Amino acid sequence: MKRFRYILLQCIVVQALLAGAQINTDQVMRIGRNSLAFDDYVLAIQYFNQVIQVKPYLAKPYFYRGVAKYNLDDFRGAETDASLCIERNPFIVGAYRLRGVSRQNSAKYADAIGDYDKVLVSLPHDKSILFNKALCQLQLKQYAAGDSTFRYLLQFDKKNERIYLGMAQICIDTGDTTQALQHIAKSLEISKNSPYAYAVRAQISANRGDFKAASADMDSLIKLEPKEAKHFINRAYFRYRADDYYGCFSDYDYAITLDPENSVAIYNRAQLNAEVGEYAKAITDFTTVLQRDSQNFLALYNRLQLYLMTEQYRKALGDYDRILKKYPNFESGYMQRAAIKQKLGDMKGAQRDNERAIAIFKKKGIQVSSFNPADLEAKKAEKKMAQEIEDAKRGVEQPMTEEDIIKKFNQLLTVEDDNGLKPEYDNRTRGRIQNQNVDIEPMPMFFLTYYNIVNKLNGKTHYMKEMTEVNDSRLLSKMLVLSADVVQLDSTTINKHFESIDYYNGMLAVSKPRSVDYFGRAMDYMMVKDYERAIADIDRAIGLSPKFTLAYFLRANAYYMQYQLEKRDVQNSAQAATSDAAAAAKLLAHSTSDSKLSAALDDYNEVLKLSPKSVYALYNRGFIYMLMGDYTSAIGSFNEAIAIKPDLGEAFYNRGLMYFKLGNREKGVADLSNAGELGVLPSYNVLKRMSY
Repeated sequence: MKRFRYILLQCIVVQALLAGAQINTDQVMRIGRNSLAFDDYVLAIQYFNQVIQVKPYLAKPYFYRGVAKYNLDDFRGAETDASLCIERNPFIVGAYRLRGVSRQNSAKYADAIGDYDKVLVSLPHDKSILFNKALCQLQLKQYAAGDSTFRYLLQFDKKNERIYLGMAQICIDTGDTTQALQHIAKSLEISKNSPYAYAVRAQISANRGDFKAASADMDSLIKLEPKEAKHFINRAYFRYRADDYYGCFSDYDYAITLDPENSVAIYNRAQLNAEVGEYAKAITDFTTVLQRDSQNFLALYNRLQLYLMTEQYRKALGDYDRILKKYPNFESGYMQRAAIKQKLGDMKGAQRDNERAIAIFKKKGIQVSSFNPADLEAKKAEKKMAQEIEDAKRGVEQPMTEEDIIKKFNQLLTVEDDNGLKPEYDNRTRGRIQNQNVDIEPMPMFFLTYYNIVNKLNGKTHYMKEMTEVNDSRLLSKMLVLSADVVQLDSTTINKHFESIDYYNGMLAVSKPRSVDYFGRAMDYMMVKDYERAIADIDRAIGLSPKFTLAYFLRANAYYMQYQLEKRDVQNSAQAATSDAAAAAKLLAHSTSDSKLSAALDDYNEVLKLSPKSVYALYNRGFIYMLMGDYTSAIGSFNEAIAIKPDLGEAFYNRGLMYFKLGNREKGVADLSNAGELGVLPSYNVLKRMSY
């Protein structure tokens, strides 16, 4: 049974709101509850943060904040807040409910059952708690206990079709598909609108070889969820097995229309086109898959076979070169490449490949009488290559059987249905920012600028002692601010900075140079993106004042911007030089210098020598380490920044990403939860993608 997203019942919120009225809370608490009631979960968290900061002994703010976090799919954070609530008041039943469902969504099924049992002491007939408990028992393979819970629930909830679906799943897991079908039929008697019922019955029919019945259930499922590409992919597979090739093509085409980036649908359509002799279309589809994933060697291998079939030998040769570079012990690959080279007149190259193949055969102890690619032994070696490819993709060490390999290369792929038993109250989407489709990117560096976008969520501004000192001196034309947001300047504002540069030019020409004047002109150069001149001026400022901490910080900013420009230029050049994404990336890696990053790192270290507690220098240094691929050092810098400023959400966020990079999922989730609590909104999107 697939993992489900479980229920956080509406009654949690309702009960919480009613109970909250009995507590004498301040206006912030009431506003927070109002925000929660209107599904503005992010804003609600910020209000409850304020209450907790002032009155950390209260239980309810933790509870409400936990509800908000749950609705943002931050199940770890919700569990933590529920526990904090229980520590302060163990008699809030809703807190056990919240913690239980949070634990269930984090796959902590035994712990969730413990919380549900505490709720059932007070509310023994709570339908939702009993249902969720049964699902936990199912996940723990406690089938007898789960079935007992479902049957107990049926005594006073006879019209809940989801109970029958849960019982059906138990039957499926225990091998009783006949009884499972009876439960599904009962479920559909109660409600014809259960996608999961049709999906499960379709799978049962397919396993029994009744692909027409499976297709019919998929028809019903698609009527309920017509915009899900995966349903069309699965129906295409059932239609294929029922020899309905026209319907199969139609489903793949429509799935791709719904989701143009769906590589599974494109790959499967390529396989089908190849099977019916539409080699050109198949090659096009395999090429599309490879453009999206250059490391998909299954698609690459299939494409080269089609190139051979259509006598496009040079293109096939290019694909074999890539495969043999990745799998240098693929004996048959060398033999087939030898045959291609022979056709192209490269006799020496063909001989070298044949000799390499023979050597690999002998090394593996394989006795062969000839070395024609059509030999049986060569075909066996070809299957071994397929095994290597599939094992590499899945990280599997165990050898696969020849039958397994054949299936992997010849059968159409399918996407398993993941409907699961959907929550009863899963239709609220307002405020669920975790569902936004955003790129996973680190939080940016902090820059010295004249312009600022205040975090409207928490109203935070960023303080740096040295910056305040410069501002207090009133020696610059504008007040400096620290910001991680890039403000796009209009032409009028840009012209003002050019005018300021002219002013500094005149003043420096007739007056004794001061480090702050070079610094001020450097700031203007930064605003108009003339980083080379900015660095030259900062060099002059530091020459006059070697302990000018802020100058080192600004120069590091400038070096980083130069790095970005250099990286962009090299990337554009690489893409112009080759259409191969992998080759472009390789060219970029070899062409981009780390000298600018190293220079920025040196300057941040200099800042920290002069001001060891400079939080934003620590944060930015961590960011530079991150770009350089030194994740351990990056974490170290973020650790120091957080120790000084525990509310620096950006540091938690980036450290969390680093932990994920290093495979420490637990710490990564914890950091992203903290970052979200501190107002870093992308945290919730990443948490959802890194689903528990």
